[in-house]
Amino acid sequence: MQILAFDTSTSWLSIALHDGSRATVVTERCGNASSERILPAIGELLARAGTSLTALDGIAYGAGPGAFTGVRIACAVAQGLAFGADLPVYGVSTLDALAQAAWRTHRWPRVVACLDARMREVYVAASQREDNAMRAIVEPRVQKPADVERPDAGEWWGAGDGFAAYPALAGQLRLVACDAGLIPDAQSIAECAWPRVVAGEGVPAERAEPLYVRHRVALTSAERAAGLHL
Repeated sequence: MQILAFDTSTSWLSIALHDGSRATVVTERCGNASSERILPAIGELLARAGTSLTALDGIAYGAGPGAFTGVRIACAVAQGLAFGADLPVYGVSTLDALAQAAWRTHRWPRVVACLDARMREVYVAASQREDNAMRAIVEPRVQKPADVERPDAGEWWGAGDGFAAYPALAGQLRLVACDAGLIPDAQSIAECAWPRVVAGEGVPAERAEPLYVRHRVALTSAERAAGLHL
């Protein structure tokens, strides 16, 4: 079995082929050019691996939260590719993927995942290692940094660029350590999706949906003038 996974929710484009134990990963810093690069990069990765979409068993994608346009790109590409190849899809929370990245990189068992949400807010969730997987115990939400609370009195580690955007947040949460450079990379997306792949829990392409925790998609003129961004 093998799946294709990708994420465009941040300024990074990340793509992976994953077979349950190994992953071949391509990561590029694309900024706003993910829409232009994602299909060529997928084609290049498949060609290098000597495989094709129709030989795969599913497509996993970063469903959000994250950059509004980036999340929509990932969802649309997953839908289009899955329709064409008749494959199931697996949407994965980018915050779950961040927690998985922290486990794979550092073996941190309890992770507060935090992404910069712009507009002086962060996307945040918390997960802990249970039964050989990271399980969410605080579901994804959007909050002002000052309103983010420590999930419980135990030890916690931090992952994601929200801690770079708001350096005081790590101290506020009394984290053991923090890696603000981690992203919800495609390998982590694939690793989170894999148990559902094995269980046959994919959904049809038409059910691929983004995960929005902020429902505003536009700014007022005053907010734009103040330099805010979605």
